Amino acid sequence: MKDYETARAELIRQLYVEIKDKRVLAAMSRIPREQFIPEESRHLAYEDGPLPIGWEQTISQPYIIALMTQSLELTGNEKVLEIGTGSGYQTAILAELAGKIISIERVPALAKSARRVLDSLGYDNIEIHLAKETLGWPEEAPYDAIMVTAAAPDIPDDLINQLAIGGRMVIPAGSRYVQELYKVTRQKENNKVEKLGGCRFVALIGKGAWENSNGSGYGG
Repeated sequence: MKDYETARAELIRQLYVEIKDKRVLAAMSRIPREQFIPEESRHLAYEDGPLPIGWEQTISQPYIIALMTQSLELTGNEKVLEIGTGSGYQTAILAELAGKIISIERVPALAKSARRVLDSLGYDNIEIHLAKETLGWPEEAPYDAIMVTAAAPDIPDDLINQLAIGGRMVIPAGSRYVQELYKVTRQKENNKVEKLGGCRFVALIGKGAWENSNGSGYGG
């Protein structure tokens, strides 16, 4: 098996073909993805695909992670809301690129595991909270950007309302089994909505999204 650093560099070279934000790729090149993955799957850490992390959740495909992160257009000082801490890998990327990260997780064991790994890597600009019934984390709103790593049936107004004017949100929406990835830019009137391509995520659970636990949870 190739060593992790070599495999990581190869993955970044692959992503470079379609991902144009060099800050995103630089952040991903610094983060040891293998540390966010269960030991039995670590040999696959730098394959461009999703991997299971327990509790019926996954760590997302690196390309999708890079595309979603690029679409937030982060410059370094933003306050970002992440819905779905999952493994904590996406959280680490956001922490490399923005000022403060508020991350929400529904599964307590995942929140604890992600916190442990993120602390071990020295991140001090991340808060992780257990999800409440209300989507997001209104206590810290407004946010400059919102990353949602679970799929809603529609784009929730509750989350758009937590964005600052000019803020960007990336969210998958559609059925439980297949979705479209959307980028939403909040404007004073007529929010801008762009399609980024097809995707597949676990279901977003909560008021304004899916309301039962079948297939619930987040991934990141």
